[in-house]
Amino acid sequence: MMNQHFSENTFKSANDVKQWITEEALKLGFADCGFISVQHPLFAKQMQHLKAWLEKGYEGQLQFLHNNHELREHPERLVEGAKTIISVRMDYLADPIKPRSIEDNLRPNHAIIARYARGRDYHKTMRGRLKQLAGRIEAQLPKWRHLDISANCDFVFRPFSDSAPIFERAIADAAGLGWTGKHTLLLNKSAGSFFVLGELFISLELPDDNPITPHCGSCQACIDVCPTQAIVAPYEVNARACISYLTIEHQGSIDIKYRRAIGNRIFGCDDCQLICPWNRYAAITPVEDFLPRNGLDSSSLLELWHWSKDTFLKNTQGSPLRRTGFDNFLRNIAIALGNAPASQEIIDALLSQKNTHGAMLDEHIDWAITEQQQKARQILTTIL
Repeated sequence: MMNQHFSENTFKSANDVKQWITEEALKLGFADCGFISVQHPLFAKQMQHLKAWLEKGYEGQLQFLHNNHELREHPERLVEGAKTIISVRMDYLADPIKPRSIEDNLRPNHAIIARYARGRDYHKTMRGRLKQLAGRIEAQLPKWRHLDISANCDFVFRPFSDSAPIFERAIADAAGLGWTGKHTLLLNKSAGSFFVLGELFISLELPDDNPITPHCGSCQACIDVCPTQAIVAPYEVNARACISYLTIEHQGSIDIKYRRAIGNRIFGCDDCQLICPWNRYAAITPVEDFLPRNGLDSSSLLELWHWSKDTFLKNTQGSPLRRTGFDNFLRNIAIALGNAPASQEIIDALLSQKNTHGAMLDEHIDWAITEQQQKARQILTTIL
């Protein structure tokens, strides 16, 4: 049994319980955790923000955001008997970065995949470890029965990681894990933003943690650097223009006006994080699941372009890349090849996939070939 040295007398208050849970979370690889009530006032406020954002049409094809508003505003109805939400974060950066520098732009022939997606799908890792945390909490309940935290009742828990209609980032913000940056991601003063979030709903009644003071100040580096100008105002993102949305969630043809700005990003985008000065404190992950697999941190565009569907399915097993699907994966690479430096090898590779995957991909291949040919002509004009 875990922590046999803890006796009932060790826990004199609910805050002692919170401290014990936090220590166990850290042992499981979480970087931090915080606590808020399932009936916290933030949910009604966030619901108002969501509805106002939806009215502007910024959600694009994310139609699920129009559903389950009642559960978003009343998360206590999501898990019957739950009283407290434990919010956790987990660092995912596998290699050091140079803050305030978009180093990805120095590799135009490489496929740039968002750093969170280069290893195992974090959702499974997060939920698995949250279940372990719940098991450790449940084993301690007999030592907490003298406290007024509902430890005498049947223990209820449920882990989430981007898997329920809840305001995940806002919960972490309210629980003191960081503050919401102008790019709408969570920022932590000692860890930057390269981390993922998860939640554990439990039936214990524990005191709320407090939010922390924001520290973005007058900085708007993330707004200025966004390739598609998707951050339309501080704390407001037009998902329809966001490269992460376009390369992962958007189905079908990508609007021509965004294609050049996408560059060689084939799954997600880290630019607003890479430019952020707080990421000079970004920590390297201790979690092996986040380490890159199958060369997804160093593959060339042409290498991935030649993957068959079977190869794609094999090399993305247990990977977030599965979410985009094979055809959209090729669509994204076609755009990136069009944006790559002029090369006859690229044009030949693009032509080799024509008329094999349908009209949607062919349209992006044609665009990419045109872009390549225009750049080749410009080079000739310069030489002559």
